[in-house]
Amino acid sequence: MSYSPAFLKSDIVPFPTLNENQRNSFNEENLDVNDYLLSYDNFSLLHNPFRKFPFYTATNIDGKLIKEIKRKELFDGNGDKWTKDSRIPDNHQFGTELYSAEKSDFDRGHMTKREDVQWGIDIESAKKAAESTFFYTNAIPQHKKLNRGIWLKLENYILHHETISKNLKIILFTGPVLRNQDPEFVTPINGMPIKLPTLFWKVIYYENSENELMRVSFITNQQDILEKNRVIKPIIVRTVDRLPEKSQHNFQKFKAAETYQTDVSLIESLTNLTFHKAIEIFKEKRPVRLIEQSTNVRGLTDTVIIKNITL
Repeated sequence: MSYSPAFLKSDIVPFPTLNENQRNSFNEENLDVNDYLLSYDNFSLLHNPFRKFPFYTATNIDGKLIKEIKRKELFDGNGDKWTKDSRIPDNHQFGTELYSAEKSDFDRGHMTKREDVQWGIDIESAKKAAESTFFYTNAIPQHKKLNRGIWLKLENYILHHETISKNLKIILFTGPVLRNQDPEFVTPINGMPIKLPTLFWKVIYYENSENELMRVSFITNQQDILEKNRVIKPIIVRTVDRLPEKSQHNFQKFKAAETYQTDVSLIESLTNLTFHKAIEIFKEKRPVRLIEQSTNVRGLTDTVIIKNITL
């Protein structure tokens, strides 16, 4: 089954909504946005045919039903098997032409983590769900120092330290920030320049002990690493206005003054998506430029420290 908005008991959590300009971009090309809302096992995603990456993925995670399956056990033990999704045009998604290109010093970064959907009533259903994450529509180029560093640590914290250990059910939205000012990949693909996302975010919905719907969000950045390794052309990031003042209460904290935690209003302002309302303790006050600078990952040894967790 694909993403279910009714996965949590306290409220319906619908897909994030596009703004008018984003919807109009589909209409201008005579495309139906619903054709790009793709269903997989335990998750769905909305694909952006213009950037050829997902706007977001939407995942249901049931900590009680997670199955332990090693990655090497998938696809009959033959290793990863990435494929394009035949439900949308081939030229509306990237595949090996991007990930095997010259200077493609990056991983196929899962937006919905393989293990996140690796649950079900039996091993076979969990394995099928895990294999469904290996579509290129669910991938975005991520430098290994992000994908195997802070991003992985955050993914593992959400899944293993919270969802599984506390037998929680959560909803997880994940995606890139797709901006016009994103940097160009140094290698043209099929003779055309392409832009690579540098910012990635997660928005988590869960129920507290009083069955109230809560949400929390995180953001990280790979621009510095991509520039340092000459994967992208250098860019200048613009500054925008400050965001609302921070609450006196902190929900989750990362190293260096909540470096990677933010509030959903920031994610909305960057992505132009609108998320379902829920109780949110953390309030961001840093300018976007400072956030982008402070969330730039440095290496595989970057440390995540999360305190006062109350999922």
